[in-house]
Amino acid sequence: MGEHRVRKLVGAAERVAYNRHLINDITALEQMFSSDLFEKSPIRIGAEQELCLIDTEWRPSPKALEVLDLIEDDHFTTEIAVYNLEANLDPLVLDGKCFSTMHHQLEEMIRKADAAAKREDSRILLTGILPSIQTKHLKAHFMAPIERYFALNEALVSLRGQNFSLHIKGADEVNLLHDSVLYEGCNTSFQIHLQIDPDDFVNSYNWAQAISGPVLSICTNSPLLLGKELWNETRIALFAQSIDTRASSYHLNEREARVTFGEDWAKGTAVDVFKDDVVRFRSILTSDFEKDSLEELAAGRIPKLKALGLHNGTIYRWNRPCYGVTNGKPHLRIECRYIPSGPTTVDEMANMVFWTGLMSGRPPAFDNIDQKMNFKDAKNNFLGAARYGMASQMWWKGRLVPSDRLILEELLPIAYNGLKKMNIDRQDANYYLSVIEERIKEKDAATWMRHNYRKLRQHYKKEDACRALAANIYEKQKIGNPISVWELAKAEDANITIGNDKKASQIMTRQVVSVNEHDSAELVAKMMQWRDIHHMPIIDAKRKLKGLVTWTDVQTMQDSRKVPVKDFMKKELIVINPDEAVSMAEKLMNENLIGCLPVVSSGTLVGIITRNDLI
Repeated sequence: MGEHRVRKLVGAAERVAYNRHLINDITALEQMFSSDLFEKSPIRIGAEQELCLIDTEWRPSPKALEVLDLIEDDHFTTEIAVYNLEANLDPLVLDGKCFSTMHHQLEEMIRKADAAAKREDSRILLTGILPSIQTKHLKAHFMAPIERYFALNEALVSLRGQNFSLHIKGADEVNLLHDSVLYEGCNTSFQIHLQIDPDDFVNSYNWAQAISGPVLSICTNSPLLLGKELWNETRIALFAQSIDTRASSYHLNEREARVTFGEDWAKGTAVDVFKDDVVRFRSILTSDFEKDSLEELAAGRIPKLKALGLHNGTIYRWNRPCYGVTNGKPHLRIECRYIPSGPTTVDEMANMVFWTGLMSGRPPAFDNIDQKMNFKDAKNNFLGAARYGMASQMWWKGRLVPSDRLILEELLPIAYNGLKKMNIDRQDANYYLSVIEERIKEKDAATWMRHNYRKLRQHYKKEDACRALAANIYEKQKIGNPISVWELAKAEDANITIGNDKKASQIMTRQVVSVNEHDSAELVAKMMQWRDIHHMPIIDAKRKLKGLVTWTDVQTMQDSRKVPVKDFMKKELIVINPDEAVSMAEKLMNENLIGCLPVVSSGTLVGIITRNDLI
């Protein structure tokens, strides 16, 4: 769950003190490794489930703290946004029916959370990025009021030294600036923790890197952000850019994004992997340290390595090395962080079983894969999978192979063998891996979501289509069938979920044709004629609304069209905020006998409503 009592690391004295604890933790880690103190068996597996909270109108519900109080279960904790929660599953020994047992616990936890959420007029939804999230939900006041999140935000903002930049391009494009790390809160994932034999850690870690592309390609579930179609797994780009500290940092140990696939294969031992991250990334958080790890180890106690854990918790490798203590024994894990939440618990468990089977079933031919595969090929496979999902091509054994064929012909058999090696119940193995196989033959979540959204957009404005999509996901999740058998939503079904309290933002036209106040009246007249536009907003260089020209105004420009349009535009305008009710927009237009209403937020033009939109 992470340490919550933390603060930003500032000042020379505090940094020196923290560095001492960090060095001692690394030294203690080395001593435990050389003394063969790490647990090697039994192998355990666990998971973290991140959840979205939505309200009765299918928008983000900022009730995480209230729901958490109602749940009254230590398995649950907060996430960075007040509309997200995290549930931590109990680790289980990797054998027998562990996966169906874990699946049962996961179902029970989600039912428990959903029941508590309903008492707060909310629901629980599993999805990589909530379709109905909007920019207004990504302001700083939606950050969970937890010390760790404020400290992390302050440290990362300070390290970057300017606003964060988000630019993701797919079929559509998102390009914006944001002033906090809250865009990280868009992402919800299903994170898998697999215990690893310390003697084989680096070999296993590199294998985890190598299979990341193919595994991700079959799990994609996040093609939408702010109503825009981007990557099949937009989370990969969004998370990396939302906390990228590199804009103002020229430190030798801050050259790559903190959300990272890595720059090369791991080398040496597990200890070297942790050392490498200390070298590459600055420490940004600290806490109060009651115990020294070397003193604990000398006294015969296994230390928690709190300073190292703090540092490791601010570096978001998609495959992250983790240290932990269970029953008084230290162990090492690999945390698989790139698999998204949803669309059902069946799909999530199938993803987990597939990945675990691959990790356990690594054939001898793939030992020392760092000597057999170029790291850039593994990284390109991962990024290609994030962009194109099952349509991606993978570099594998020196040749380009379609991802679906690679999984069906080579990786699924490896996974079956790996599960058999770990004595996993045959019925469980067959069931969950068949879900992966059917997904390849039919469709994955990203494909379903993209096609469904396009269908809904034929009937609804963007925001309503996003809400209808969220509603449809929720209803299908309750049934529980895997994504491969989901059908597209019917527009008439979505009608039930939209409600009657529409906001101006839901009906306004966002793609507004506008001109600058210094453009000629002649150009304005031609543009309105070419596009059959009756109302033309006039803006300045910062998109601030300065005036409006109607077609009636154009008729008066016959003798003066070479002058700037600002000489003719109406400057005293009636406008509306995007969060105002549609009923207010209709009232303003009727009372003032006007045919359009500019939609303005903080002086900036964001849309326009005409009488056709009201109809």
